[in-house]
Amino acid sequence: MAPLSMLSDEELLPDLIAGRAEAFTVFYERYHSNIYQFIYKYVHSAPMADDLTQEVFIKIWDGRAQLQHVQSFKAYLLISARNHTLNRLKAALRNEHAMGEVVRNFVTQRKATDERLLETDYAAFLQRELAKLPERSREIFRLCRQEGRTYEEVAQELGISKSAVKNHMVFSMKVLKNAVEKELGVSLATVLAVFLTR
Repeated sequence: MAPLSMLSDEELLPDLIAGRAEAFTVFYERYHSNIYQFIYKYVHSAPMADDLTQEVFIKIWDGRAQLQHVQSFKAYLLISARNHTLNRLKAALRNEHAMGEVVRNFVTQRKATDERLLETDYAAFLQRELAKLPERSREIFRLCRQEGRTYEEVAQELGISKSAVKNHMVFSMKVLKNAVEKELGVSLATVLAVFLTR
């Protein structure tokens, strides 16, 4: 006889309805991660998603006698998870602390996503502007700013004077500063901080 974990949902469902804990364990292990991720999209809080996931599976176990006419266990589980989560969120509207947790986590996640997108935009913009610089200026900028070399070290490596290196850097920084302030409306230092730490 095949182990329970090898059975399909349809084959396993009668065992769950009959109250076999082993069948419940298989379903739990099979769908726990899916349900957690599904609920997390609603609540944006890991502890809350974890609690709600446990509650959904407990409800499934307690109401297993009602599963006799279920065609798709997975679909039934997702609908149960959605309904349970929405009911909890409605209750949370009447509970300031719980609602505060949902809102705070949502805002934190949204802010982190926005910041990542902004950082990507800044880096891409700076790359485009650097590509417009003369090749030697671009090379000196890379060595000085991205690799952290001193003007003296760069001068020795490229076989030019220290003052020539400085002139290239002054030119590059001026061009980039004008472009960044005009197009992005932020300081060059802000964009460089993002670009150089990526």
